[in-house]
Amino acid sequence: MANSSYNSHGRRVVSVGRHGMPPMYGDFEAQRHWMELTIHLPISSWYFYDLNWWGLDYPPLTAYHSWLLGKVGSLIDPSWFTLDVSRGIESPLLKVYMRATVVVSEYLVYIPAVVIFLRRYAREQRINIWAASVALVAILMQPATILIDHGHFQYNTVMLGLVVAASESIIAKRRLWACVFFVGALGFKQMALYFAPVIFSYMLGSCFTPKLRLGRLLGISLITITAFALVFAPLIAGAVYDNYRGIPMPNSQPPLFQSLPISLNDSSWLYAPLLLLCQSIHRIFPFARGLFEDKVANMWCAIHTLYKLSRFSSSTLQKASLAATVLSILVPCITIGRYPRPELLLFALANSAWGFFLCSFQVHEKSVLLPLLPMTLLLCGDGGLSKESRAWVGFGNILGAWTLFPLLKREELRVPYFVVTLLWAYLLGLPPTSFDLYRNREGSRDLHIFTKLLHFGCYFIDDCLACL
Repeated sequence: MANSSYNSHGRRVVSVGRHGMPPMYGDFEAQRHWMELTIHLPISSWYFYDLNWWGLDYPPLTAYHSWLLGKVGSLIDPSWFTLDVSRGIESPLLKVYMRATVVVSEYLVYIPAVVIFLRRYAREQRINIWAASVALVAILMQPATILIDHGHFQYNTVMLGLVVAASESIIAKRRLWACVFFVGALGFKQMALYFAPVIFSYMLGSCFTPKLRLGRLLGISLITITAFALVFAPLIAGAVYDNYRGIPMPNSQPPLFQSLPISLNDSSWLYAPLLLLCQSIHRIFPFARGLFEDKVANMWCAIHTLYKLSRFSSSTLQKASLAATVLSILVPCITIGRYPRPELLLFALANSAWGFFLCSFQVHEKSVLLPLLPMTLLLCGDGGLSKESRAWVGFGNILGAWTLFPLLKREELRVPYFVVTLLWAYLLGLPPTSFDLYRNREGSRDLHIFTKLLHFGCYFIDDCLACL
């Protein structure tokens, strides 16, 4: 009960800040606008409508989620979601409603998934209740997740919760359910692709190791295809229905549609669903936006600071990022495919997500939430609260939250940043609240001198720069 109260109170405190600056108003306005357009426009227009003002660029489950929340919100106050007229609105009651939708979504998906995962993983790893409880609070109070979803404003915990549910299903050897949950994560936010190579390698390895299991392979393939079909089915059906009603499709055609091997005119019944499908894919994977956005702490942004990468063409940068990403995730994918054991899953997921975050194309600063998830889940495993594990997991989380500081500072979330990160550091006994992890004690394994120097150096730089 105390843990639940602490978690919910922390989220409420972070959520009282402002939500972006004009003229675009930030992600609060983006999420509100998607609710607005999904409840007022026909499905065939969702991915086409006014792309210069927070055009919809997430997969269909996010669109359906926005539609549901928009319908509920309109019952309270229709003016919150009046088409076009409501842009930039930030009335107090709207803020309460929008913040409540994040909390409710999190409590329906993320928190149950984490609790169920932790119970199973702790039981598999023979972890006592006290250690599991500490790990649970640490996971639910992750600084970066709270600051982004409840401060900056997004619904990342829905996607992260589905990834956790897929991981728990893998550990429980419910592979078909794992496919359903992971497709759900991909259908909500495309960033779940950071985990896809490891999930694919594990599933494939489990079908061939130690022997070929053709039935399992066919079952996994069929369920995955069916799940994707169900995710896109309302979108496609809506386009067909709008076409039947005589609602014209937008004139713009995405490059993917133009490259189709068949030629269609707008009188064909295939035209509307194929155009909408191609447009949604075009919006979900925006290669035209560039290599990275804002001040993301990855390899390309660091290189660009010293050597301007803008002199290279987009296609060259795409190929370079693809090669770098493949190289960075190759070892964990080969390992988990060759040895598909549940105890290796979190390590492989963390390695893959870090590889994508550091090396892939079109990375947002908020994508750091993905590698931090499996990394933090390691706290609930065997030795998860040891000095070495706490030091590295804590270091990753504090550093990950710090990489978000330019975004948080811009949205006046500096105070919540310091409060949440310091509370989390205190919970795990991390600097600057405690230095016990780095002290030599008899009977306990000491941290390597390189680890101490690296951590202390980064903590010092983090604190100094954040205070400027």
